[in-house]
Amino acid sequence: MTAIFPVSLELDPMPAASADAPIGVFDSGVGGLSIAQEIARHLPNEQIVYLADTAHVPYGPRPDHDIRQLTARGIEWLYRQGCKMAVVACNTASAFSLDSLRAHYGESFPIVGLVPALKPAVLQSKSKVVAVLATPATFRGQLIKDVIDHFAQPAGVRVIPVTCLELVPLIEAGQEMSHACLTLLRQILQPVIDQGADHLVLGCTHYPFLKDAIEQLFGSQLILIDSGVAVARQTAQILIKHQLIAEHEHASGLRIACFVTGQQLEQTRQVVEHLIPSHLTWQLNSIQVYTAQKTK
Repeated sequence: MTAIFPVSLELDPMPAASADAPIGVFDSGVGGLSIAQEIARHLPNEQIVYLADTAHVPYGPRPDHDIRQLTARGIEWLYRQGCKMAVVACNTASAFSLDSLRAHYGESFPIVGLVPALKPAVLQSKSKVVAVLATPATFRGQLIKDVIDHFAQPAGVRVIPVTCLELVPLIEAGQEMSHACLTLLRQILQPVIDQGADHLVLGCTHYPFLKDAIEQLFGSQLILIDSGVAVARQTAQILIKHQLIAEHEHASGLRIACFVTGQQLEQTRQVVEHLIPSHLTWQLNSIQVYTAQKTK
């Protein structure tokens, strides 16, 4: 077991990472594996250390200070594992934590975050109506507000926000093709189609795992867009900039080392096995649960 500590300026900084060090990827749950897979596909020599805070998933309904604190502790754990950079593979966590994390670690530990891939949807939409499926916390964040205000509105594109807190727990349980999930998707997405939306932005890293379900329900009525490929490319650009691209495959052959904070390890193992393609080697371990501290 490895304890996760809060970010503290009293801790000594880690030595500079080498190109052979892993990439850290953090999410509230297993959804960020959609990002990890894109990184693995785009950067075939890189090893990924993936941390899922399954003890506290989902982040979407949580207070803003909880989201910031839990994210900071997760990124600190990845830093202490010797990762050469981190990807906050959670739209909700990115919305509240990116600026403070980057200020804390500086250039020595680059951090990539997510914002819903609204720009390509705006550029491609023929109906001038696009929907964004994301958590309430993501919509509270400034990142997506800036894109809507400075990009969508000037282009004359209407953005329809869509939220559904029940979806993430279903994906975490491996139930993305269940009757309950299909029913929810029909209930929340049929209205946006009725309002003329032709693109759906998947604004949570869990939601790419819903693509098959959405396409089964709506066929080609909605063009689905997510951030995975863009994040993988940005990750590669940062590694090139810092001369940290791995030149050879990791000696162990392991591509994704997964760590979870929740207690349901075997249940999570079944879900991860379902979500990760068979050609990617992976392992799963649990670590000590950490909690958000109450603000005074």
